[in-house]
Amino acid sequence: MDAWVEALWCIVLGAAAIAASPDRLRRHHAPIFFVLGIVVVAYAMVLHEQLALSPWFGASRPSPLWTRTSELLGVPLASTVSIARHQPIYALGAPFIVILTIICGIIVGSDRSLATQLLKVVAWSGATYAIFGLASFLIDPTKVLWVEKEAHLSYLTATFTNRNTAAVYFGSCSIVWLLFTSESIRTFVKHNGFAWGQVFSRILSEAPRDVLLPFFMLSLCVTAMFMTGSRAGIVLSLAGLVLALLLYFYRDLPGRSGALIAFAISLGVVIALFQILGASVSGRFSAEGLSDAMRLDTYRSTVASIADHPWLGTGIGTFPSMFPAYRSLHGSMWGTWDRAHNTLLEIASEGGLPLTMTIVAAWGLALAVLIRGIKVRRRDRIVPIAALSISAVALAHSLVDFSIQVPGFAITVFGLLGVGLSQSFPSGNRIQ
Repeated sequence: MDAWVEALWCIVLGAAAIAASPDRLRRHHAPIFFVLGIVVVAYAMVLHEQLALSPWFGASRPSPLWTRTSELLGVPLASTVSIARHQPIYALGAPFIVILTIICGIIVGSDRSLATQLLKVVAWSGATYAIFGLASFLIDPTKVLWVEKEAHLSYLTATFTNRNTAAVYFGSCSIVWLLFTSESIRTFVKHNGFAWGQVFSRILSEAPRDVLLPFFMLSLCVTAMFMTGSRAGIVLSLAGLVLALLLYFYRDLPGRSGALIAFAISLGVVIALFQILGASVSGRFSAEGLSDAMRLDTYRSTVASIADHPWLGTGIGTFPSMFPAYRSLHGSMWGTWDRAHNTLLEIASEGGLPLTMTIVAAWGLALAVLIRGIKVRRRDRIVPIAALSISAVALAHSLVDFSIQVPGFAITVFGLLGVGLSQSFPSGNRIQ
Protein backbone atom coordinates (compact mmCIF):
# COMPACT_ATOMS: atom_id res chain seq x y z
CA MET A 1 0.00 0.00 0.00
CA ASP A 2 3.02 2.29 -0.25
CA ALA A 3 2.70 5.28 -2.56
CA TRP A 4 5.38 4.03 -4.96
CA VAL A 5 3.56 0.69 -5.32
CA GLU A 6 0.30 2.46 -6.16
CA ALA A 7 2.12 4.70 -8.63
CA LEU A 8 3.70 1.65 -10.29
CA TRP A 9 0.34 -0.07 -10.67
CA CYS A 10 -1.21 3.11 -12.12
CA ILE A 11 1.54 3.19 -14.76
CA VAL A 12 1.15 -0.53 -15.59
CA LEU A 13 -2.66 -0.43 -15.69
CA GLY A 14 -2.64 2.82 -17.67
CA ALA A 15 -0.36 1.26 -20.26
CA ALA A 16 -2.58 -1.83 -20.34
CA ALA A 17 -5.71 0.28 -20.89
CA ILE A 18 -4.01 2.11 -23.78
CA ALA A 19 -2.65 -1.08 -25.35
CA ALA A 20 -5.81 -3.20 -24.99
CA SER A 21 -7.77 -3.64 -28.20
CA PRO A 22 -11.34 -2.20 -28.06
CA ASP A 23 -12.40 -3.99 -31.26
CA ARG A 24 -14.78 -6.37 -29.48
CA LEU A 25 -16.56 -3.74 -27.39
CA ARG A 26 -20.29 -3.59 -28.14
CA ARG A 27 -22.94 -0.96 -27.75
CA HIS A 28 -24.12 -2.64 -24.56
CA HIS A 29 -20.84 -1.62 -22.93
CA ALA A 30 -21.43 2.11 -23.47
CA PRO A 31 -23.72 2.52 -20.39
CA ILE A 32 -21.06 0.90 -18.21
CA PHE A 33 -18.48 3.44 -19.29
CA PHE A 34 -21.07 6.18 -18.81
CA VAL A 35 -21.67 5.17 -15.17
CA LEU A 36 -17.93 4.87 -14.66
CA GLY A 37 -17.56 8.38 -16.06
CA ILE A 38 -20.11 9.69 -13.54
CA VAL A 39 -18.07 8.24 -10.69
CA VAL A 40 -14.90 9.84 -12.08
CA VAL A 41 -16.64 13.22 -12.41
CA ALA A 42 -17.96 12.92 -8.84
CA TYR A 43 -14.42 12.26 -7.56
CA ALA A 44 -13.09 15.19 -9.61
CA MET A 45 -15.73 17.56 -8.23
CA VAL A 46 -15.02 16.53 -4.64
CA LEU A 47 -11.29 16.82 -5.23
CA HIS A 48 -11.67 20.36 -6.57
CA GLU A 49 -13.89 21.50 -3.71
CA GLN A 50 -11.57 20.00 -1.09
CA LEU A 51 -8.46 21.68 -2.49
CA ALA A 52 -9.75 24.95 -3.95
CA LEU A 53 -9.16 28.24 -2.16
CA SER A 54 -12.25 29.53 -3.99
CA PRO A 55 -14.74 26.61 -4.12
CA TRP A 56 -17.64 26.59 -6.57
CA PHE A 57 -20.43 25.60 -4.19
CA GLY A 58 -21.77 27.18 -1.00
CA ALA A 59 -21.60 23.86 0.86
CA SER A 60 -17.81 23.87 0.46
CA ARG A 61 -17.01 25.52 3.74
CA PRO A 62 -13.34 25.49 4.82
CA SER A 63 -12.46 23.43 7.85
CA PRO A 64 -12.41 25.52 11.05
CA LEU A 65 -9.11 23.83 11.93
CA TRP A 66 -7.32 26.20 9.56
CA THR A 67 -8.65 29.25 11.42
CA ARG A 68 -7.68 27.81 14.81
CA THR A 69 -4.22 26.90 13.56
CA SER A 70 -3.77 30.39 12.10
CA GLU A 71 -4.72 31.98 15.43
CA LEU A 72 -2.36 29.73 17.39
CA LEU A 73 0.59 30.36 15.07
CA GLY A 74 -0.17 33.99 14.51
CA VAL A 75 0.33 33.44 10.79
CA PRO A 76 -2.39 33.83 8.13
CA LEU A 77 -3.16 30.50 6.50
CA ALA A 78 -5.28 29.85 3.42
CA SER A 79 -8.25 27.67 4.36
CA THR A 80 -9.51 24.63 2.45
CA VAL A 81 -12.15 21.97 3.01
CA SER A 82 -9.43 19.33 3.38
CA ILE A 83 -7.93 19.29 6.86
CA ALA A 84 -4.55 18.27 5.38
CA ARG A 85 -3.24 20.40 2.52
CA HIS A 86 -2.83 18.51 -0.78
CA GLN A 87 -3.51 15.14 0.90
CA PRO A 88 -6.46 14.34 -1.45
CA ILE A 89 -4.02 14.47 -4.39
CA TYR A 90 -1.57 12.11 -2.68
CA ALA A 91 -4.43 9.71 -1.89
CA LEU A 92 -5.67 9.37 -5.47
CA GLY A 93 -3.52 6.31 -6.18
CA ALA A 94 -6.10 3.80 -4.93
CA PRO A 95 -9.08 5.32 -6.84
CA PHE A 96 -6.96 5.49 -10.01
CA ILE A 97 -6.06 1.81 -9.61
CA VAL A 98 -9.72 0.86 -9.24
CA ILE A 99 -10.88 2.86 -12.27
CA LEU A 100 -8.04 1.67 -14.50
CA THR A 101 -8.53 -1.96 -13.43
CA ILE A 102 -12.24 -1.87 -14.28
CA ILE A 103 -11.51 -0.26 -17.66
CA CYS A 104 -8.91 -2.93 -18.47
CA GLY A 105 -11.30 -5.66 -17.31
CA ILE A 106 -14.13 -4.40 -19.51
CA ILE A 107 -11.94 -4.10 -22.60
CA VAL A 108 -10.14 -7.41 -22.14
CA GLY A 109 -13.34 -9.16 -21.04
CA SER A 110 -15.12 -8.21 -24.27
CA ASP A 111 -13.25 -11.16 -25.80
CA ARG A 112 -14.80 -14.31 -24.29
CA SER A 113 -11.62 -16.38 -24.66
CA LEU A 114 -9.56 -13.70 -22.90
CA ALA A 115 -12.22 -13.42 -20.19
CA THR A 116 -11.91 -17.13 -19.43
CA GLN A 117 -8.14 -16.86 -19.62
CA LEU A 118 -8.18 -14.09 -17.02
CA LEU A 119 -10.20 -16.34 -14.70
CA LYS A 120 -7.54 -18.99 -15.11
CA VAL A 121 -4.79 -16.47 -14.34
CA VAL A 122 -6.57 -15.46 -11.12
CA ALA A 123 -7.10 -19.10 -10.15
CA TRP A 124 -3.53 -20.23 -10.81
CA SER A 125 -2.11 -17.12 -9.14
CA GLY A 126 -4.17 -17.90 -6.04
CA ALA A 127 -2.99 -21.51 -6.02
CA THR A 128 0.63 -20.39 -6.42
CA TYR A 129 0.32 -17.92 -3.55
CA ALA A 130 -1.37 -20.60 -1.44
CA ILE A 131 1.52 -23.01 -2.01
CA PHE A 132 4.02 -20.24 -1.26
CA GLY A 133 2.07 -19.20 1.83
CA LEU A 134 1.86 -22.74 3.20
CA ALA A 135 5.58 -23.35 2.55
CA SER A 136 6.71 -20.04 4.06
CA PHE A 137 4.47 -20.57 7.08
CA LEU A 138 6.07 -23.96 7.72
CA ILE A 139 9.61 -22.64 7.18
CA ASP A 140 9.46 -19.23 8.89
CA PRO A 141 6.04 -17.83 9.91
CA THR A 142 7.62 -14.63 11.30
CA LYS A 143 8.31 -13.07 7.89
CA VAL A 144 6.35 -11.79 4.91
CA LEU A 145 8.76 -12.37 2.03
CA TRP A 146 11.95 -10.78 3.44
CA VAL A 147 10.25 -8.43 5.93
CA GLU A 148 9.63 -9.21 9.61
CA LYS A 149 5.97 -9.57 10.51
CA GLU A 150 4.59 -7.03 12.94
CA ALA A 151 1.45 -9.01 13.80
CA HIS A 152 -0.43 -12.27 13.09
CA LEU A 153 2.71 -14.32 13.75
CA SER A 154 0.75 -17.51 14.41
CA TYR A 155 -1.42 -17.19 11.31
CA LEU A 156 -0.80 -17.61 7.58
CA THR A 157 -0.81 -14.35 5.63
CA ALA A 158 1.22 -15.42 2.54
CA THR A 159 2.39 -12.19 0.86
CA PHE A 160 -0.11 -10.01 2.73
CA THR A 161 0.63 -8.37 6.07
CA ASN A 162 -2.98 -8.69 7.22
CA ARG A 163 -4.64 -12.07 7.73
CA ASN A 164 -8.12 -10.72 6.94
CA THR A 165 -7.06 -9.59 3.47
CA ALA A 166 -5.31 -12.92 2.92
CA ALA A 167 -8.49 -14.76 3.93
CA VAL A 168 -10.77 -13.02 1.42
CA TYR A 169 -8.12 -13.25 -1.29
CA PHE A 170 -7.77 -17.02 -0.90
CA GLY A 171 -11.55 -17.25 -0.52
CA SER A 172 -11.99 -15.42 -3.82
CA CYS A 173 -9.53 -17.73 -5.57
CA SER A 174 -11.37 -20.70 -4.03
CA ILE A 175 -14.59 -19.45 -5.65
CA VAL A 176 -12.94 -19.45 -9.08
CA TRP A 177 -11.53 -22.95 -8.55
CA LEU A 178 -14.94 -24.16 -7.34
CA LEU A 179 -16.51 -22.91 -10.56
CA PHE A 180 -13.84 -24.62 -12.65
CA THR A 181 -14.44 -27.82 -10.67
CA SER A 182 -18.20 -27.52 -11.19
CA GLU A 183 -17.72 -26.96 -14.92
CA SER A 184 -15.50 -30.04 -15.13
CA ILE A 185 -18.11 -32.10 -13.28
CA ARG A 186 -20.85 -30.88 -15.64
CA THR A 187 -18.73 -31.80 -18.67
CA PHE A 188 -17.96 -35.21 -17.13
CA VAL A 189 -21.65 -35.89 -16.56
CA LYS A 190 -22.65 -34.71 -20.05
CA HIS A 191 -20.06 -36.84 -21.85
CA ASN A 192 -20.77 -40.00 -19.84
CA GLY A 193 -24.54 -39.62 -19.79
CA PHE A 194 -25.38 -40.78 -16.25
CA ALA A 195 -27.68 -39.35 -13.58
CA TRP A 196 -26.60 -36.60 -11.18
CA GLY A 197 -27.18 -38.99 -8.27
CA GLN A 198 -24.28 -41.11 -9.54
CA VAL A 199 -21.80 -38.23 -9.82
CA PHE A 200 -19.83 -38.78 -6.60
CA SER A 201 -19.54 -42.55 -6.96
CA ARG A 202 -18.45 -42.28 -10.60
CA ILE A 203 -15.91 -39.55 -9.86
CA LEU A 204 -14.44 -41.56 -6.98
CA SER A 205 -14.21 -44.68 -9.12
CA GLU A 206 -13.00 -43.16 -12.39
CA ALA A 207 -11.12 -40.13 -10.97
CA PRO A 208 -10.97 -37.97 -14.13
CA ARG A 209 -7.98 -35.63 -14.18
CA ASP A 210 -10.11 -32.70 -15.39
CA VAL A 211 -12.08 -32.88 -12.13
CA LEU A 212 -9.34 -33.82 -9.68
CA LEU A 213 -6.88 -31.06 -10.66
CA PRO A 214 -9.20 -28.08 -10.01
CA PHE A 215 -10.54 -29.82 -6.90
CA PHE A 216 -7.00 -30.21 -5.57
CA MET A 217 -6.25 -26.53 -6.21
CA LEU A 218 -9.55 -25.62 -4.55
CA SER A 219 -8.48 -27.63 -1.50
CA LEU A 220 -5.14 -25.78 -1.37
CA CYS A 221 -6.81 -22.35 -1.46
CA VAL A 222 -9.43 -23.35 1.13
CA THR A 223 -6.71 -24.71 3.44
CA ALA A 224 -4.72 -21.48 3.13
CA MET A 225 -7.91 -19.50 3.79
CA PHE A 226 -8.64 -21.39 7.02
CA MET A 227 -5.04 -21.02 8.21
CA THR A 228 -5.42 -17.23 8.20
CA GLY A 229 -7.71 -17.50 11.24
CA SER A 230 -9.83 -14.56 10.06
CA ARG A 231 -13.40 -14.79 11.38
CA ALA A 232 -15.21 -12.51 8.93
CA GLY A 233 -12.94 -13.37 6.01
CA ILE A 234 -13.53 -17.11 6.32
CA VAL A 235 -17.27 -16.93 7.03
CA LEU A 236 -17.93 -14.54 4.14
CA SER A 237 -15.71 -16.54 1.77
CA LEU A 238 -17.61 -19.72 2.63
CA ALA A 239 -20.86 -17.86 1.97
CA GLY A 240 -19.42 -16.79 -1.39
CA LEU A 241 -18.58 -20.42 -2.20
CA VAL A 242 -22.15 -21.47 -1.43
CA LEU A 243 -23.52 -18.59 -3.52
CA ALA A 244 -21.30 -19.47 -6.49
CA LEU A 245 -22.31 -23.14 -6.30
CA LEU A 246 -26.03 -22.36 -6.18
CA LEU A 247 -25.78 -19.83 -9.03
CA TYR A 248 -23.92 -22.30 -11.22
CA PHE A 249 -26.31 -25.21 -10.72
CA TYR A 250 -29.60 -23.36 -10.19
CA ARG A 251 -30.83 -24.28 -13.68
CA ASP A 252 -30.30 -27.96 -12.85
CA LEU A 253 -32.21 -27.77 -9.56
CA PRO A 254 -35.82 -29.04 -9.60
CA GLY A 255 -37.65 -25.94 -8.39
CA ARG A 256 -37.62 -24.43 -4.92
CA SER A 257 -37.28 -27.78 -3.16
CA GLY A 258 -34.14 -28.56 -5.12
CA ALA A 259 -32.65 -25.20 -4.20
CA LEU A 260 -33.38 -25.82 -0.53
CA ILE A 261 -31.82 -29.28 -0.69
CA ALA A 262 -28.73 -27.89 -2.43
CA PHE A 263 -28.46 -25.13 0.17
CA ALA A 264 -28.78 -27.65 3.01
CA ILE A 265 -26.05 -29.83 1.48
CA SER A 266 -23.78 -26.80 1.00
CA LEU A 267 -24.38 -25.73 4.59
CA GLY A 268 -23.51 -29.23 5.77
CA VAL A 269 -20.25 -29.13 3.82
CA VAL A 270 -19.42 -25.73 5.34
CA ILE A 271 -20.04 -27.04 8.86
CA ALA A 272 -17.87 -30.08 8.14
CA LEU A 273 -15.06 -27.83 6.87
CA PHE A 274 -15.29 -25.80 10.06
CA GLN A 275 -15.00 -28.96 12.13
CA ILE A 276 -12.00 -30.22 10.15
CA LEU A 277 -10.05 -27.03 9.35
CA GLY A 278 -11.57 -24.29 11.46
CA ALA A 279 -10.24 -25.00 14.95
CA SER A 280 -8.46 -21.64 15.23
CA VAL A 281 -11.47 -19.75 13.89
CA SER A 282 -13.86 -21.55 16.24
CA GLY A 283 -11.52 -20.71 19.10
CA ARG A 284 -11.61 -17.03 18.19
CA PHE A 285 -15.41 -17.10 18.00
CA SER A 286 -15.53 -18.69 21.46
CA ALA A 287 -13.04 -16.23 22.96
CA GLU A 288 -14.01 -13.00 21.17
CA GLY A 289 -17.55 -13.56 19.91
CA LEU A 290 -19.00 -12.24 16.65
CA SER A 291 -18.39 -8.52 17.16
CA ASP A 292 -15.39 -6.35 17.97
CA ALA A 293 -16.08 -3.62 20.54
CA MET A 294 -13.15 -1.50 19.31
CA ARG A 295 -14.47 -1.50 15.76
CA LEU A 296 -17.94 -0.53 16.94
CA ASP A 297 -16.43 2.43 18.81
CA THR A 298 -14.52 3.35 15.65
CA TYR A 299 -17.70 3.24 13.60
CA ARG A 300 -19.49 5.54 16.05
CA SER A 301 -16.58 7.99 15.97
CA THR A 302 -16.50 7.91 12.17
CA VAL A 303 -20.25 8.55 12.02
CA ALA A 304 -19.73 11.59 14.28
CA SER A 305 -17.18 12.92 11.78
CA ILE A 306 -19.63 12.36 8.91
CA ALA A 307 -22.32 14.28 10.81
CA ASP A 308 -19.95 17.26 11.13
CA HIS A 309 -18.82 17.14 7.47
CA PRO A 310 -21.70 15.54 5.52
CA TRP A 311 -21.23 17.16 2.11
CA LEU A 312 -17.53 16.97 1.31
CA GLY A 313 -15.96 15.15 4.23
CA THR A 314 -12.61 16.06 5.74
CA GLY A 315 -10.54 15.35 2.64
CA ILE A 316 -9.74 12.19 0.68
CA GLY A 317 -7.00 10.30 2.49
CA THR A 318 -7.29 12.32 5.73
CA PHE A 319 -8.83 9.63 7.96
CA PRO A 320 -5.61 9.14 10.00
CA SER A 321 -5.45 12.90 10.58
CA MET A 322 -9.15 13.24 11.37
CA PHE A 323 -9.78 10.24 13.60
CA PRO A 324 -7.84 11.25 16.76
CA ALA A 325 -10.15 14.26 17.20
CA TYR A 326 -13.23 11.99 17.12
CA ARG A 327 -11.86 8.90 18.85
CA SER A 328 -14.23 7.79 21.58
CA LEU A 329 -13.13 8.33 25.16
CA HIS A 330 -15.17 5.29 26.22
CA GLY A 331 -13.40 2.80 23.99
CA SER A 332 -10.04 1.10 24.27
CA MET A 333 -6.94 3.21 23.61
CA TRP A 334 -5.12 0.18 22.18
CA GLY A 335 -4.00 0.32 18.56
CA THR A 336 -3.34 2.90 15.87
CA TRP A 337 -6.45 3.34 13.74
CA ASP A 338 -5.39 4.64 10.34
CA ARG A 339 -8.36 2.91 8.70
CA ALA A 340 -12.03 2.94 9.63
CA HIS A 341 -12.31 -0.84 9.08
CA ASN A 342 -15.46 0.00 7.13
CA THR A 343 -14.71 1.26 3.64
CA LEU A 344 -18.16 2.78 3.15
CA LEU A 345 -17.90 4.87 6.33
CA GLU A 346 -14.33 5.85 5.47
CA ILE A 347 -15.35 7.10 2.02
CA ALA A 348 -18.22 9.06 3.58
CA SER A 349 -15.98 10.61 6.23
CA GLU A 350 -13.29 11.58 3.71
CA GLY A 351 -15.38 12.45 0.63
CA GLY A 352 -18.87 13.21 1.91
CA LEU A 353 -22.26 11.57 1.52
CA PRO A 354 -22.99 12.60 -2.11
CA LEU A 355 -19.81 10.88 -3.35
CA THR A 356 -20.60 7.84 -1.19
CA MET A 357 -24.15 7.58 -2.57
CA THR A 358 -22.79 7.84 -6.12
CA ILE A 359 -20.43 4.93 -5.48
CA VAL A 360 -23.18 2.87 -3.80
CA ALA A 361 -25.50 3.49 -6.77
CA ALA A 362 -22.74 2.47 -9.21
CA TRP A 363 -22.16 -0.75 -7.26
CA GLY A 364 -25.89 -1.45 -7.25
CA LEU A 365 -26.08 -1.08 -11.03
CA ALA A 366 -22.98 -3.28 -11.45
CA LEU A 367 -24.49 -6.08 -9.35
CA ALA A 368 -27.77 -5.79 -11.26
CA VAL A 369 -25.91 -6.17 -14.57
CA LEU A 370 -24.06 -9.24 -13.27
CA ILE A 371 -27.31 -10.84 -12.09
CA ARG A 372 -28.83 -10.18 -15.50
CA GLY A 373 -25.76 -11.68 -17.16
CA ILE A 374 -26.09 -14.87 -15.12
CA LYS A 375 -29.72 -15.20 -16.21
CA VAL A 376 -29.31 -14.52 -19.94
CA ARG A 377 -25.97 -16.12 -20.78
CA ARG A 378 -25.92 -19.73 -21.96
CA ARG A 379 -22.16 -20.18 -22.20
CA ASP A 380 -19.28 -18.79 -20.15
CA ARG A 381 -21.69 -18.20 -17.24
CA ILE A 382 -18.86 -18.80 -14.80
CA VAL A 383 -17.46 -15.35 -15.65
CA PRO A 384 -20.39 -13.27 -14.32
CA ILE A 385 -20.96 -15.83 -11.54
CA ALA A 386 -17.35 -15.47 -10.37
CA ALA A 387 -17.57 -11.67 -10.61
CA LEU A 388 -20.84 -11.51 -8.65
CA SER A 389 -19.77 -13.98 -5.93
CA ILE A 390 -16.35 -12.40 -5.39
CA SER A 391 -17.79 -8.88 -5.49
CA ALA A 392 -20.36 -9.88 -2.88
CA VAL A 393 -17.61 -11.26 -0.61
CA ALA A 394 -15.46 -8.14 -1.10
CA LEU A 395 -18.35 -5.74 -0.48
CA ALA A 396 -19.53 -7.57 2.63
CA HIS A 397 -16.00 -7.75 4.03
CA SER A 398 -15.42 -4.06 3.26
CA LEU A 399 -18.12 -3.28 5.84
CA VAL A 400 -16.00 -4.77 8.64
CA ASP A 401 -12.45 -4.29 7.33
CA PHE A 402 -10.33 -2.55 4.68
CA SER A 403 -9.29 -5.47 2.45
CA ILE A 404 -10.79 -3.88 -0.68
CA GLN A 405 -8.49 -0.87 -0.11
CA VAL A 406 -5.40 -3.07 -0.48
CA PRO A 407 -4.23 -2.95 -4.14
CA GLY A 408 -3.20 -6.62 -4.18
CA PHE A 409 -6.80 -7.64 -3.48
CA ALA A 410 -8.57 -4.70 -5.15
CA ILE A 411 -6.95 -5.40 -8.53
CA THR A 412 -8.24 -8.98 -8.37
CA VAL A 413 -11.78 -7.95 -7.41
CA PHE A 414 -12.21 -5.04 -9.81
CA GLY A 415 -10.47 -6.85 -12.66
CA LEU A 416 -12.97 -9.70 -12.33
CA LEU A 417 -15.79 -7.16 -11.93
CA GLY A 418 -14.85 -5.50 -15.22
CA VAL A 419 -14.61 -8.84 -17.02
CA GLY A 420 -17.91 -9.99 -15.50
CA LEU A 421 -19.68 -6.80 -16.58
CA SER A 422 -18.26 -7.14 -20.08
CA GLN A 423 -19.45 -10.75 -20.37
CA SER A 424 -22.92 -10.04 -18.97
CA PHE A 425 -24.19 -9.09 -22.43
CA PRO A 426 -24.80 -11.31 -25.46
CA SER A 427 -22.87 -10.79 -28.66
CA GLY A 428 -24.26 -7.92 -30.69
CA ASN A 429 -23.44 -4.66 -32.38
CA ARG A 430 -19.98 -3.34 -31.69
CA ILE A 431 -19.11 0.23 -30.81
CA GLN A 432 -18.03 2.01 -33.99
